[in-house]
Amino acid sequence: MPLSSKILQASILIVDDQAANVQLLEQLLGDAGYTNVTSTMKPEEVCAMHRKNAYDLILLDLQMPVMDGFQVMEGLKTNTADSYLPVIVLTAQPGHKLRALQAGAKDFISKPFDLVEVKTRIHNMLEVRLLYKKLADYNRELEATVAERTAELRESEARYRSLTELASDWYWEQDENGHFTKVSGPVLEMLGLQVDSLRGGGQTASLGGWNEAERDKLRRTIADRQPFLDYMFCRVGADGSQQCFQVSGEPMFDRASRFIGYRGIGVELPSKH
Repeated sequence: MPLSSKILQASILIVDDQAANVQLLEQLLGDAGYTNVTSTMKPEEVCAMHRKNAYDLILLDLQMPVMDGFQVMEGLKTNTADSYLPVIVLTAQPGHKLRALQAGAKDFISKPFDLVEVKTRIHNMLEVRLLYKKLADYNRELEATVAERTAELRESEARYRSLTELASDWYWEQDENGHFTKVSGPVLEMLGLQVDSLRGGGQTASLGGWNEAERDKLRRTIADRQPFLDYMFCRVGADGSQQCFQVSGEPMFDRASRFIGYRGIGVELPSKH
């Protein structure tokens, strides 16, 4: 729907204790094509009416009995559903204009009314108001989309990890400094050393038997941030048995293409004597 049509269908509330002013504004808005205009001469009812109907614009007289326009605006600010105060004040007191704007009013119309000024200010105010609402709706949709996509990514990641754990003996992740941040599966029991030993740290000195050429090649591959598939390295135990492992990994990067670590899977191969 064109914005011009939405402006004419916007909901408008007239608040004035003078019946002549209410009738004049109702006729003016009706002649201009506005189709959703309501009025009240009871300012104490405005806050409840706005909570119920969420008006796009409130034309608010400042000088009224029971509650003046400033008190009404203070009440409207308690509406937690919408922080935007869609008020144009109606006043014959020049000194009240600045105070009204400081109180939260978005514009003012002077009394006695200049009909061209009234129509222009109302149209401009509604145009801004509807664009503000459109932006708020878009932000809500964007937040919902982001939340939905985030949930989908988490679900996908959970499925991926579940599958990798089923297809391998362990799943691992390293940060950009080579420290293991996630390890699943019996890697400690299987390797018999700290997980950092995949990078050459940990308790390798006490175990021995590793093929250092294989391990150096793996370290260089990781240092160069290269992916590797089914890389095998072995160690020979004191009893002469050979324990071999096969690992695959890939570097990870964030959206800015900054390296943030590695992730991969590994399996223990059947022992050889």
